[in-house]
Amino acid sequence: MLEVSQLSKSYGSGDEATHAIGRLDFTVGESEFVSVVGPSGCGKTTLLKCMSGLMAPTAGQTVLRGQVVDSPPPDMAIVFQDYSRSLFPWLTVRKNVALPLRRKADVEDKGRAVEESLAAVGLSGFADHYPWQLSGGMQQRVAIARALAYRPKVLLMDEPFASVDAQTRAELEDLVLRVRVEFGVTVLLVTHDIDEAVYMADRVVVLTRPPSMIREILTVELPRPRNQITTKELPNFAHLRGHVYQSIMELQTADAPATLVSTT
Repeated sequence: MLEVSQLSKSYGSGDEATHAIGRLDFTVGESEFVSVVGPSGCGKTTLLKCMSGLMAPTAGQTVLRGQVVDSPPPDMAIVFQDYSRSLFPWLTVRKNVALPLRRKADVEDKGRAVEESLAAVGLSGFADHYPWQLSGGMQQRVAIARALAYRPKVLLMDEPFASVDAQTRAELEDLVLRVRVEFGVTVLLVTHDIDEAVYMADRVVVLTRPPSMIREILTVELPRPRNQITTKELPNFAHLRGHVYQSIMELQTADAPATLVSTT
């Protein structure tokens, strides 16, 4: 579904250049859920912007279903961290969700797409409310509904639950896992939360410090559907969480080698 090939990103030029991403190579399979984690400032959001066509990489490319991504593709949607800035406060929830459908010609019944997406995130009764009348968690549900209404093949998420409380975060994690199956969408999640990365994903990509490379890719062998209590009580969850945490701590305190390791 997605292929990131020799992708790098630098800001500036010459001796003054800042090298955010060194070189990244990885793939995301159809209907797969991949999480990306790494030390603070390792370029996770920069990677997401390059993958989505919002920012041009310095070198390399992202390929979506055989097509090079050089601008935001019609089969991809993004959910950002700051939901309060991504929603228009003067538009109702329904109109916010419908907004991107203006450039989506292959969605024939746009009204139905909006209503189905609102129902999927539990907001059918709030369609005529305004974002400022909703809680933070509900506003992020609106942002997720807007992405789903677009009927994307790939959903990119940039730390989408970082600004909500722990209980709401858990509810939104489970919501995304449920609608991912319901809508058959491939998901790439950028997050700084290790528990979240392991809990939600099929694989976890661990990045090094800048200029970022891939430290390792771990396969998450946890049964689905997942549960906030029973899944996190499994010994393998604790093992994977500890492994990722240790890997990131080593990256923050030493010049760990940027080698690619596949760990089950």
